[in-house]
Amino acid sequence: MTTRTALYAGSFDPVTNGHLDVVRQACRLVPRLVLAIGVHPGKAPLFTAEERAALLRETCAPLAAAEGAALDVVTFDDLAVSAARRCGARLFIRGLRDGTDLDYEMQLAGMNGAMAPEVQTVFLPASTGVRPITATLVRQIAAMGGDVTPFVPHAVAVRLAARFAQGRSQA
Repeated sequence: MTTRTALYAGSFDPVTNGHLDVVRQACRLVPRLVLAIGVHPGKAPLFTAEERAALLRETCAPLAAAEGAALDVVTFDDLAVSAARRCGARLFIRGLRDGTDLDYEMQLAGMNGAMAPEVQTVFLPASTGVRPITATLVRQIAAMGGDVTPFVPHAVAVRLAARFAQGRSQA
């Protein structure tokens, strides 16, 4: 018998407390969760794919272990459905913060379902305390010298502070 596997894809640039909330919920549903970092040549992420993978392992592995789930981190530069097939995932995990997310995610689920009907999408609602958090806002706050500690794991806050301190010292 194969292990039921779910894939949670995103840029994770950076990983936020919202991502951790989805990971925790997903690990309660499946024995194996694959975090898939999308790498797109046209985008300029703040952290490299390797840095994001390391941060995901550091922050999410303890959550998965606490729920008794295995956690893998991979990168992909093609369709998420292709990444899901490579990982043997039968579920896509998607987090929802609000109705705007739902509208977009329903479109995405429909397209993914047409391309890979064997992979079902599962929506997980964000817990109340993390609903307003987005990686984009976290990057903006950090870039302007703001305190991101309420929005990201400690390891990520440290890396953001170092990254933007570098940029300010070079200016």
